[in-house]
Amino acid sequence: MTRKPATEGVRLAELLGVLSLGVDLGMGQPMEHVLRQCLIALRLAECAGLDESEQVVVYYTSMLAWVGCHVDAYEQAKWFGDDLALKADFRKVDFSGPTAETLFTLRHLGAGGSALGRAGVGIDFARGGGVRAAAEMISNHWRASDDLADRLGFGARVRDSIEQTFERWDGRGVPKGAAGADLLTTSQLVNLADVVEVFHRTGGIDAAVEVARRRSGTQFAPEVVELFCREAPRLFGDLAAATSWDAVMAAEPGAGVWLSDTEFVAALEAIADFVDLKSPYTIGHSRAVADLAESASRHLGLSQAQAQTIRSAGLLHDLGRLGVPNTIWDKQGELTAVETERVRMHPYLTERMLAFSSVLAPLGAIVVQHHERLDGSGYPRGLVAEALSPSSRILATADAYRAWLEPRPHRPAGTVDEVAARLRAEVGAGRLDGGVVDAVLRAAGHRVNVRKDWLAGLTAREVQVLQLVARGLSNREVAEELVISRKTVGNHIEHIYTKIGVSNRALACLFASRNGLMGGVPDHSP
Repeated sequence: MTRKPATEGVRLAELLGVLSLGVDLGMGQPMEHVLRQCLIALRLAECAGLDESEQVVVYYTSMLAWVGCHVDAYEQAKWFGDDLALKADFRKVDFSGPTAETLFTLRHLGAGGSALGRAGVGIDFARGGGVRAAAEMISNHWRASDDLADRLGFGARVRDSIEQTFERWDGRGVPKGAAGADLLTTSQLVNLADVVEVFHRTGGIDAAVEVARRRSGTQFAPEVVELFCREAPRLFGDLAAATSWDAVMAAEPGAGVWLSDTEFVAALEAIADFVDLKSPYTIGHSRAVADLAESASRHLGLSQAQAQTIRSAGLLHDLGRLGVPNTIWDKQGELTAVETERVRMHPYLTERMLAFSSVLAPLGAIVVQHHERLDGSGYPRGLVAEALSPSSRILATADAYRAWLEPRPHRPAGTVDEVAARLRAEVGAGRLDGGVVDAVLRAAGHRVNVRKDWLAGLTAREVQVLQLVARGLSNREVAEELVISRKTVGNHIEHIYTKIGVSNRALACLFASRNGLMGGVPDHSP
């Protein structure tokens, strides 16, 4: 990353700001929660006398600390129902008492189901590793946030601060149980700001001050709480007066960080990989769509700049998926009318997020149309051919091709021949552009997916197992898919986790996504 005076290009702060809007929705919060939290933490840092370099750490910690909170949304929904509701409720609990975590878990187990269904979930939770999965969730969130910070080029100070954002003053936090004076001030400020923003938004200054005092000495440092309570009117000042976007962009400490073209693309790829972790069924999807759309653009004779713009749009096209719970994305049966409407909103949410940034807004104009169809049968706006841009037609076709090649909870993956035939049928029905379909199919026909050498010493069979585990299949389902025994699957998983240095499915997903292991299909030999 390059620090320089504001000239042109993309500021890292803008990219992180847009991502934070998706993170808000993924945590069950309204857009701009993270932005308001960032302003509160920065103002508190000024009151505490932190110098500019420390304020920089506060700024980026605020933007990045929560981005990993959807990395195990699949497990959250499996055990606790609506993952967005679970995370929204999380901030309402102090978790300081000996039974707080247990009561929170019991209150949410099987949420949304019948009494009998919830009882069954409770039994499976106790017997099937759910207790361990729940205990690992926050640690997974920190590790995912740290991974993205690393990919974006942040150094130890920001990454250490992100790590300790999940710690508590009383030592009951994660990942290391740090406590008291061992906690970084930057982390403490962000942790406090995150909670008080929620209570201020719903109950005003009095509610924010009250929750801070109630958690003083448990979640928060007493001296930080006293500073906050003393300065609360100043901290909240004009917080609700207008959009927080301009205020946060203007408040960035120091000279700011501007991305080169190469850094911008790398950052988009990192964000795409993280968005796809929302569901095991979409891991690697955005990058595959982006690559296919870019290749198809070249087959259509578009310039390098145009093709790169379409690829950038492809990397961000599913950002709005974070705003839809996994009880919908991972549902095996037919969606209800309400659930369908929530799905149909995700391209619009992506557009709204990108619209906050004048630099990224043009990408939003492309991605919002990636589920539209020429005959008006698509969503979110039901546009017809005349209103659809060439770029959006390419992205829509690439997205359809890749989605139909990938398994979904309600259907198996299609074969290459089946998907090609389905695209042709869409052309015949007047829904997809025939010329674009030809270009996408030509581009797909030239791709080489087989790899002989795999990362971390993984064998081709282990990559197959990793792909299926990452998509949420149980050991029994993996065994059936690969026609091997459950014991063999268990041995493979043990070897995989050892080789890649992880201990659970969520972190295995992170590894597979980051290293591009979800797109290719290895030879079926062991």
